[in-house]
Amino acid sequence: MDEDVRRHARSFGSVAQAYDRGRPSYPREAVQWLIGRRGATVLELGAGTGKLTAELIALGHDVHATDPDDAMLDVLRERVPRARVSNTSAEEIPLGDRSVDVVIAAQAFHWFDHDLALPEIARVLRPGGHLALVWNLRDERIPWVRRLGRLIGTQEQDTDPAEMLVNSKLFGFVEQQEFKSWQDVNRESILDLVASSSNVAVLDEEQRAAKLAEVLAFYDDYGRGMDGMQLPYVVSCHKALVVDKVDESASAADSDEGVTLGKPSDGTDTDMLLIDFR
Repeated sequence: MDEDVRRHARSFGSVAQAYDRGRPSYPREAVQWLIGRRGATVLELGAGTGKLTAELIALGHDVHATDPDDAMLDVLRERVPRARVSNTSAEEIPLGDRSVDVVIAAQAFHWFDHDLALPEIARVLRPGGHLALVWNLRDERIPWVRRLGRLIGTQEQDTDPAEMLVNSKLFGFVEQQEFKSWQDVNRESILDLVASSSNVAVLDEEQRAAKLAEVLAFYDDYGRGMDGMQLPYVVSCHKALVVDKVDESASAADSDEGVTLGKPSDGTDTDMLLIDFR
């Protein structure tokens, strides 16, 4: 992982409270699409302060929420006391093989070291299990939202995991779906939203103050005073089934014996007489 990416990924603990106050949650219909089953055993990676965790628990799932930052987890424990919580990274998951139905990451996958994390995720998924990924992306088709994005930074906006997952050969076809949501922000919460961005969290105190002053000037141009503003999001969702290595090995073994699974025999590899009834 690039050292600059690593520095940004580790910046959130210093702004955990602002992150919890300023970041939006996830619409229930998006979470239902991502999990796809009732009563699933779910491992959440990069759970942060529990924005998604709370929705997973409310839907009745058995959730193990993890994050590598203790400051973020302290907020999560207070926010979602029913969740099982541990300090765990995506690159080294302390769970047994084939132990969960779904691995999910919200607003976090782009911070993982994918060469290490993807094999770990595939290892802990049960046959038929899947990886689910979600991002709240500001809808920057709208000019004023695009201007806000230039102030905050857009690394999350540019993430598309589909090619990476398929090329890993650990996951199958990537399903994608989008949902819409809105976040009510005012003159205070927009500062928390911006302060919780890694691009701002890594700045020194003077630079951070200057950036937040820019944001307030922006709000004064576009906000509605005490009524605030509605910030539109596209909720970008992805999910992909894990490749079952046992079945893959069985297919290879059968192929070595002269039979290819999934293809009809033409009779030359068996003693069976094929009759064409057409």
